[in-house]
Amino acid sequence: MEKHQFTARDLRALIIPLIADSFLSIMIGMADTIMVSGCGEAAVSGVSLVDTVSNLLITLFSAFATGGAVVVSQYLGHGEAERARDSAKNLIYISIAISVLMTAILLPIREQLISLLFGSIDADVRRYTDEYFVPILISYPFLAVYSGLTAISRSERKSFRTMMVSIMMNVINIGGNAILIYGIGLESRGAGIASLASRMAGCAVMAALMMNKNEELNIRGLHKGPFSPYLIKRILRIGIPSGLEGAAFHFGKIMVQALVAGLGTSAIAINAVASNYNSYANIPGNGINLAIITIIGQCRGQNNIKDVKYYTKLLTGLVFIATIIICVPFYIITPQVVSFYGLEASSITQAIPICRLCLVMCFTIWPFAFSLPNMLKAVGDVKYILFASFTSMWLCRVGGAYFMVKVLGMGVEAIWYAMYLDWILRGILYATRVISGRWASKQVI
Repeated sequence: MEKHQFTARDLRALIIPLIADSFLSIMIGMADTIMVSGCGEAAVSGVSLVDTVSNLLITLFSAFATGGAVVVSQYLGHGEAERARDSAKNLIYISIAISVLMTAILLPIREQLISLLFGSIDADVRRYTDEYFVPILISYPFLAVYSGLTAISRSERKSFRTMMVSIMMNVINIGGNAILIYGIGLESRGAGIASLASRMAGCAVMAALMMNKNEELNIRGLHKGPFSPYLIKRILRIGIPSGLEGAAFHFGKIMVQALVAGLGTSAIAINAVASNYNSYANIPGNGINLAIITIIGQCRGQNNIKDVKYYTKLLTGLVFIATIIICVPFYIITPQVVSFYGLEASSITQAIPICRLCLVMCFTIWPFAFSLPNMLKAVGDVKYILFASFTSMWLCRVGGAYFMVKVLGMGVEAIWYAMYLDWILRGILYATRVISGRWASKQVI
């Protein structure tokens, strides 16, 4: 039997906790939407609008974390442990600087930002939006550092640890929601405070773990450096294109969300439920996608092109299988799941077919559009990803949505049709690039 760089046991030990971690990470934001639904559609809509903006910034933090993870993984694969440790520290410097700057800029202008992005919204929705937004903005530095630390931990294949920290964060978030929303009656503000507390705790625990002197990639002496422009440049070579790609993706989603906001509170709530449903369906795929960065990055660090190709096929295949396994039962119980969100009866009827079609597209198209680019990131082919995502996002998701709503007069379902066109074009562009082999000439370290 042909030997490869990772054993089946290595893959299981990395991937299974990452799938669980992906589920737990999504649950933090999802719990806010579900638990605040008892306050009505306006509360669901307010939380949803903030999450749309928040996801743009979280994507930026994740992009820099991904850049750090690629650099660290390739240095580990190349046998340069000291360089990997220094890269880990410089990733934390970047995470702190970017997140503190974002919070300082956005906190004073949050109301104007919501007005600029979403225009005229109902007074109740605006109140819930502002109450939720303040603690979420304050949580960004903690979330950014946590994202960087978990990316470093995944690079050394310690995904079980990140899963356990995610469990702790979910307990804090859900427990906090129960006390602050239902017990004290703080509504959306309570959901935001619970999220802030969970992110602070996660950041503190991961930092303590990564300070251990026996840790391969420990960040002890973080205040002493080295602050390395050379390593920061290498991280940013991956992080900036990834960040621009993610920013374009989520800014496009914000524009589409503004379109949805114009369709009324019911449309905002339906779109929020469908977005959560989309997150459910892609939980296993997102976990495996995180593993792709580590596995492909370490193979590329050893210049092991044969295994880069092998694991790309294997892991993308696993994404398809895992997504089918989760989507089929969710398709069956969709009416029951949608009913949990406290929507009006007419909104539930409209949401069910939107959610079911989403599941079908998730297990047929989504892996091509969102797993293959992680392979390209891990080998450093980020400029192509930026080109493909910009083209697809603005042509299909944004342009298609505005055409279907403004010209054809369609409702909230048009947002999702446009999104599927975006997935299809992305999938074609990424699959073509992977098959071409042009990524093999890219260098990160």
